Amino acid sequence: MSRGFVKEDDLEHAGTDLPERPISEHPNYVTPTGLQQLQAQESVLEKERQQLAPLKEDPVAQQRLAMVERDLRYLQARLESALLVDPAQQSGEQVLFGAKVTVEDENGDRHVFMIVGEDEADIAANKVSWVSPLAKSLLGHKIGDNVTWLRPAGNQILEITEIDY
Repeated sequence: MSRGFVKEDDLEHAGTDLPERPISEHPNYVTPTGLQQLQAQESVLEKERQQLAPLKEDPVAQQRLAMVERDLRYLQARLESALLVDPAQQSGEQVLFGAKVTVEDENGDRHVFMIVGEDEADIAANKVSWVSPLAKSLLGHKIGDNVTWLRPAGNQILEITEIDY
């Protein structure tokens, strides 16, 4: 494309006009660990923002600064809306937010999942969001209950064998 069809202002702002990160419509329940993770991420991004701010002439730095500021706005909104739930205060009789749940599937395999906030969820660490289909199938049930986990790959019956907080 010829430069005659591009406004100078468009070149200056290329890559800095980022869409905002979507905020979940669900209540923002967090565990104490999840709250600490949000605060740590905010701190790291704030330091990066301070380092990038003086580099106004560098377009790469300005693009990164736009991303950092967007992520900071997201984290600040999540911290402001955080509803801290201490798993240690739960009764332990049924699966609630913050529970570490051991289940046995139809094949006799045991799996352990922790039900956490949306920002803390990490399937590699077996931490599932409280709004995930797996957590929704477990919440409110007790040891010995069989629950149906609705999955795209096919439903699976799980027996709750242990609940820890």
